[in-house]
Amino acid sequence: MLQRKENIIQTKTEAFSARIVNMYRYLVEVKHEHIIANQILRSGTSIGANTAESRNAQSKIDFIHKLSIALKEADETEYWLKMLNSGHYITDRQLQSMMNDNEEIIRILTKIIKTSKSSLVP
Repeated sequence: MLQRKENIIQTKTEAFSARIVNMYRYLVEVKHEHIIANQILRSGTSIGANTAESRNAQSKIDFIHKLSIALKEADETEYWLKMLNSGHYITDRQLQSMMNDNEEIIRILTKIIKTSKSSLVP
């Protein structure tokens, strides 16, 4: 079996997606919230899906594009987390924990995108 080198952004986005899925279940089953739960499930798991897709990008520009979509989804996820907190569906502590992970992912994606753009031939 082919073993890939550890990819920190992939590892972090997969772990974050798992947290989002668990949060979705909590929101639906315990808080009976469906609308924002569906939104955060879509955006929060899309971060990892687009990051995974970037591994098989057809070009450097395609790679940057896929990671840029992941970055946009991370920004949207931040918005939904704040809405869940302001609607009292998640506590300040839950918000901060999820925001810390999401902000770390945003920092890593931003760095990868900037580095990749700087290596493009003008």
